[in-house]
Amino acid sequence: MSLLFSPIKIGKVELPNRFLCSATYEVMAKETGEVSDELVKRYVKLAKGDVGLSVTGLMYVQSSGRGYKYQTGIHQDSMTDGLTELVDAVHQAGGKIAFQLAHSGRQTTKGMIGQTPLAPSSRGRDPLNFVKPKEMTETEILETIRAFGAAAKRAVEAGADGIQLHAAHGYLICEFLSPFFNIRTDSWGGSDANRFRFLKEIYQEVKKVVPDGYPVFVKLNTNDYTPKEGITPVLATKYAKWLAELGIDAVEVSCGATNYSYMNMCRGDVPTAEIVQGLSWWEKPIGKMMIGKLEGKYNLEEGYNLEAARMIKPVLGDTPLFLVGGMRTVSHMENILEKNYADVISMSRPFIREPFLAKKIEEGEMKKVSCVSCNRCMAAVVNNFPVYCYNKGFPKK
Repeated sequence: MSLLFSPIKIGKVELPNRFLCSATYEVMAKETGEVSDELVKRYVKLAKGDVGLSVTGLMYVQSSGRGYKYQTGIHQDSMTDGLTELVDAVHQAGGKIAFQLAHSGRQTTKGMIGQTPLAPSSRGRDPLNFVKPKEMTETEILETIRAFGAAAKRAVEAGADGIQLHAAHGYLICEFLSPFFNIRTDSWGGSDANRFRFLKEIYQEVKKVVPDGYPVFVKLNTNDYTPKEGITPVLATKYAKWLAELGIDAVEVSCGATNYSYMNMCRGDVPTAEIVQGLSWWEKPIGKMMIGKLEGKYNLEEGYNLEAARMIKPVLGDTPLFLVGGMRTVSHMENILEKNYADVISMSRPFIREPFLAKKIEEGEMKKVSCVSCNRCMAAVVNNFPVYCYNKGFPKK
C-alpha cells in the first residue's frame, strides 16, 4: 500500500491518510465573519473526497486582526454556533477539520479594522496597502496572546479536530518571528529567542484551554522573501527545534510574505489581468506595470519548500512535518514520504480544483493532479470572489 494512504497521529487524533488540505482564505464567510452555507459546502465536499485533514483559511482572533472582507471570525462567542455547524457537517461527511487561528498584523487596512494596523514594529509602509503600522504596546501584545487562547477555547467548543497557529505568510506571528518585520529592542525582539517569545506564549496560552492530546500545530515560514533578510531556512530550523521541544504536535512549512512576496507563496503563472481587475481605478495603471514585471519569474518548481523541509525534519524528532508548495505528481509525493523528508503532503490549489483528489489517487485514477498553477484562484481573493478554480474563465466585476 502507498504510504500516502497510511494513517498518522497528530496529537491523539488519527488521520486516515497523508493528505492535508492546506489553509486557504476562502472568501466565503459572511461580512460579519460568520460561517456561511457556501463555506460549509466547501469543507463537506473535501470530506467526501477523503482528504485526511482540512485546515480552514485564517480565522481572525481579534477584530484588529481581520485582513479581508469575507474572512471567517473566531474572535467572539457569537461565532461559535456557525463554527459548530461547520464542524458537525464535516464530521457527518466522514471528514476531519482543524481551525487555523490568525491575526493579520500589518497586512490589513484602516478601513477594514477601523484603526491603524498593528505590528511588532512601525517599520515602513505596507507595499500593497500603503499603511505605516503602529508598534504594539506590551498591553496590546498580551491582549492578543489572550485572544488566541480565547479563540482556541471556541475551537474546542465547536468540536474542531485541531488548531493550527498561523506563523507564516507575513501575518502577525510571522512578523514577530522575522528580523525584517521585528526590530524591537525590548523582551519581544532583539534576539532570536525574544522574537520567538510571542509564538511561544501563544502556544502556552492555547495549551491551557485545550484537552490533553488535542492537536495544536503551526504553519511556519522557511523564507520570508522580504526586501531585507527575514526568516531564512536556517532561522526556521532553529524555531522548529524550539517548537518541537515545547511539544508542538506538527509543523507545516511554507514560505513568502503575502503583501511582500505573494508569488513566492503560490508559484506558477502570474494572472496580471485578473489581479488588476480587482484594483481601484487609480491603482490599475501602476498595478498592471508592477504585476506584469513578475510574469515568467515564478514558474512552478514541484516541492519548492522541500529543501527547507529537509533541513528542518531532523531537528523535529518524532514531530510530524507537513510539506506544502507545488506538490503535483503522485510518485514525487510518495518519494518524499518514503525518504522521510516529510510525513504529510499538504496542498491548496490542487484541492481547489479537485476536492475529490485524494479519493481519485487512492482509486488509481490519476498519477498527477490536474491543477496547472494558473493562479486565477488566488486572483479571486483580490476581486472578493469565492476561491474556486477559474482556469476555464474568470468572472468580470
